[in-house]
This record gives sequence, C-alpha cells and structure tokens, in this order.
Amino acid sequence: MFWGEKLMKKYTLLFILAIIGINPLFAQKDTQAKGILDEVTKKYKSYDAIKTDFVFTLENPQANIKESQTGTLVAKSKSSKFKVTIYGKAVAGKPAVAQEIISDGKSQWTYLKKDNEVQVSDVDKSGEGLNPAQIFTIYEKGYKYLYTGDQKLNGKLCQVIELSPTDTKKSVFKVKLFIDKAQKQIYSALIFDKNGNKYNYTIKSFAANGAVPDNTFSFDTKGHPGVEVVDLR
Repeated sequence: MFWGEKLMKKYTLLFILAIIGINPLFAQKDTQAKGILDEVTKKYKSYDAIKTDFVFTLENPQANIKESQTGTLVAKSKSSKFKVTIYGKAVAGKPAVAQEIISDGKSQWTYLKKDNEVQVSDVDKSGEGLNPAQIFTIYEKGYKYLYTGDQKLNGKLCQVIELSPTDTKKSVFKVKLFIDKAQKQIYSALIFDKNGNKYNYTIKSFAANGAVPDNTFSFDTKGHPGVEVVDLR
C-alpha cells in the first residue's frame, strides 16, 4: 500500500496543525515558550488565507525506512475551510496528485487517485478531529510545552519548542517545533511515536492573503471522470 495513504489520516494533518501555528491560550506552561507561540499566533491571525508547500519524511531506522513526499496546504485562516494535496511520483516533470483532503467546513472529501475513489464524510466537530484550518486550537488542551533554546536549521535561526501530550497513552510522545526566529513562523516539525517512527515536516514556502476561490474547498466530481463516490455521512 502506498505508505502516504495510511499516514495522511493519522500524522500529516497533525503536523499541518502543528507546523503553522499554536494556541496562545495554553497557559500554566513554560512562559518563554508561550511568549514565542503567542507571536506566531498573532501573525497568523492577521492573514485571511494561507498557502504552504511542505516536505514530509518518514524515517524508521529499525525497519530501514526513509521515504519522502511533498504536499501543499491551502486554508482560510478564519474559517474551517482547507485543502491538503499530497503528491506522488512526477509525471512529465510535474508533480502528480496522489491524495487530497478537502473541507468546506461542513463536509470533508478524501480522494485517492490510484483508486479513483473519494470518501465523503461530515466534518468532525467533536474536537477530536484534526482540522488544518483550525491550527490555532490544537494546543488548547492536551499538550505541555518547553522552550529549549535556539538552533540553526538549514541556515535558519530557529527557536526550538518541545511538546509532549499530557495523555501518556497517545502514540505520539513528543513533537519538536522549529520556529523561524526572524519570520515568526513554524519552519519545521519532528514528530516521534512509540513505534520508533520519526515524521519530519519542513515548510518550503509560505504565502499569505492570496486570492483563493471558494470552489477550492469542494471536490469536483466532473473533473474526475469515473470517480467512485463513497458517502459515509
């Protein structure tokens, strides 16, 4: 099975939530870390829409696995609308779409190109779901954080913050965020789980307040001839 299909649901959205912003209301933790995260939050909340390109790498030394994929996130910063695209092998020199997850705030579409199938479900409003358009609420509860100092990463001076879940039963036991000190934006994140996997995400580009048409946040069945629609609502 294409490894990205399995990981998208569990970790890619988790990262996207973590990689761009955090909740400033997460009190009673490291005050220096909170100050840094507040700055990131303030900057993000000034945007109407954002677009990011990122690289996702899965590494498990024990299983001799190291694989990478590229992806794009488009999100409305002040609503629950988003579109995540994961790319497979390039075709004719251009990135080929492997998977998409799209939400208009009410419905969510998960499209697998190789199966020519799209699953439609209601947006999870229980608070348990992972919604990249609500990236500033992911840390409202459930995580502790600690500022561990500054570090250079790929030539960028970053402020490093480590997060750990308060629920020790979670598969993920640590998230390490690298915040671009000059830009006040999350540049990279490293996620560790108890199975020995490391998920490394790095933002390659970040653009704010570009024109984003509303049809970006819905799945166009006419544009995907023969697609099988599986309605889970």
